[in-house]
Amino acid sequence: MKVTSALFVSAVSAATLPATQQTQGLPLAQFGQVHSISIEDAIAKVDLIGTNFTNLPISSKPKFSAAEEKVSTASFAAADTGDCANPNIRFEWDNYSASDKQAFVDAIQCLINKPASGKFSPSRNRYEDFVRLHQTYAPNIHSKSTTQQTHKFLLWHRYYVWAFEQVLRDECGFNRAFTWWDEKKWAGRFSQSTLFTPQYFGSLPGATNGAATCINNGRFAGMQLSLGPGMTTNNPHCLQRAVNEGVTAQTGQSSWDTCMQRTSYPDFHSCVEFTFHAQGHNGVGGIMADAIASPGDPSFFMHHLYVDYAFRKWQIDDVRRRTTISGCADNNNCAPLTLDTMVYMGQICGAKCPDLRVRDILNTLQGHLCYRYDY
Repeated sequence: MKVTSALFVSAVSAATLPATQQTQGLPLAQFGQVHSISIEDAIAKVDLIGTNFTNLPISSKPKFSAAEEKVSTASFAAADTGDCANPNIRFEWDNYSASDKQAFVDAIQCLINKPASGKFSPSRNRYEDFVRLHQTYAPNIHSKSTTQQTHKFLLWHRYYVWAFEQVLRDECGFNRAFTWWDEKKWAGRFSQSTLFTPQYFGSLPGATNGAATCINNGRFAGMQLSLGPGMTTNNPHCLQRAVNEGVTAQTGQSSWDTCMQRTSYPDFHSCVEFTFHAQGHNGVGGIMADAIASPGDPSFFMHHLYVDYAFRKWQIDDVRRRTTISGCADNNNCAPLTLDTMVYMGQICGAKCPDLRVRDILNTLQGHLCYRYDY
């Protein structure tokens, strides 16, 4: 078993590429892959070899009372003091009505059609503001390798997807409950899912002659992007995918169970980042296989809603997982991650997206957030 040494594999450099509109997919090698480990290696905890996460300090809120320690964490009842009273509920895609599904993809298309804010240059539209934000922060909010991890990944993306929701609501009038996608039930057959259809997110084709395939159906048919692969900018290319169902098969119940059995935050985080998170990206392929500019594919947000769902489910198994944190705040020197470590979002949703401390987003029912999932 080999310890991994690189997260972004063969990603294209930041050199300027020809600025011509693409109707054909780019070679798969330009996207690289999000580095992953197999389910077998996750079970064997290969991703933890050479780490010292168990020796890192634990940052915690005030201790619980004896009564709070005994509260069942199997339900969404207020296991924590101070939970928000009326949380927004995120409904799984198959529990979402056809009207809600259409409204959701229409709101995303609205962002694509809106001009860029000008704060995330050289983004070319409001949707690409989110791509550029992720592209800019990617080196700091993903682990470099299994031995150079940052444990801000889950926290940053939790805030990022929440910010995306706020902009859909405030700037495109989206007024439905939010959604998420239970990815594991489609493991090995993403292309057959109710998400990747000609009505909604478009089909999920395989590669074409070693290149990704442009998406010409669904709400985002013919979508053009200018950011990525990698750190590249001003590079027009189409929304493109290249499914590998052998890889999507790695996102199923086995990887879920393996990660859920880990008890410390850094160990759980490592498992998620390198297993079903990475395999979900690589399985969809094309733009999604490029960890840096992957939000260019709108399915990115559905994938990361699933990742956040997994994080929330892990947290509700033990009340302390919503009040304590440990791990590495960076992927270079492993400065301790604490409740007061800052999480930056570039104010992409204005005053709603200030720079926040970990404690403000650790619990989805407290602090800056107020939402839960429907199951």
